[in-house]
Amino acid sequence: MTIAVTFLPRTAPPPLPPIAFIGGGNMASAIIGGLIKQGTPAGTFEVVEPFEEARTKLAQAFGIAAHAEAGDALSRCSVVVWAVKPQTFAQAAQPVRAFAENALHLSVAAGIPSGSIARWLGSERVVRAMPNTPALVGQGMTGLFARAAVDAADRALVGQLLAPTGELLWVGDEAALDAVTALSGSGPAYVFYFIEAMTEAGVEMGLPLEQAQRLAIGTFSGASALAHSATEPPSVLRERVTSKGGTTHAAITSLEGADVKAKFKAAIRAAQKRAAELGEEFGRA
Repeated sequence: MTIAVTFLPRTAPPPLPPIAFIGGGNMASAIIGGLIKQGTPAGTFEVVEPFEEARTKLAQAFGIAAHAEAGDALSRCSVVVWAVKPQTFAQAAQPVRAFAENALHLSVAAGIPSGSIARWLGSERVVRAMPNTPALVGQGMTGLFARAAVDAADRALVGQLLAPTGELLWVGDEAALDAVTALSGSGPAYVFYFIEAMTEAGVEMGLPLEQAQRLAIGTFSGASALAHSATEPPSVLRERVTSKGGTTHAAITSLEGADVKAKFKAAIRAAQKRAAELGEEFGRA
């Protein structure tokens, strides 16, 4: 008996609606660049960027003619992405509000509470995102929180918009974004810090700088890939490398003797505390 098998084609996501970016710096460029690589036309985007140098870069990289200030062009946009510095958000919101009354607002500005954003823009359709810099190479980790007025279609649209930047994680409590900020938002700097230390140690032990740095970066990259694919927790993976009396055991013993883990956790909590302080400081306007 012959059995006919029909393979249904994968359904492509719908085309993105017009999107406005307030701020055209690195994070905006990462999102725009990723979407353009996936086939989104440059004409989909409207960008407001006050600095001429940044506008020139957008034109050269993506063929986008960015605007120096907000205007009627924003009225066609269904989504507004806020890629501004926290301290300038309130001021930047004033001229945009009149052109974006019905838009979904996605903020990648660190620390600014969604309630403040909703108040400044007169809209409850607000999503806060906490990305990190590996988004620039499509390997980012972004935490997301949505206000109650954001429906499933809005969430799906945000997911489609941010997909080129890397992995996404929705949280149900906005306060959790302070922890996300401390852990993954600031996290790449911690990794770079340890890569610096490993590289310097390699040089001090006689390796050329280029070789030491290559070993350090490759080790972090490989270990992260292994941790990502493994079913065991990182503690088990660490134990497998740490034979008692061996070289790794000597290193881990030295780290534990210096209480490095506790101090590192305290540093991350300091970042969480500062994230909350930034929200209070710049969210009052």
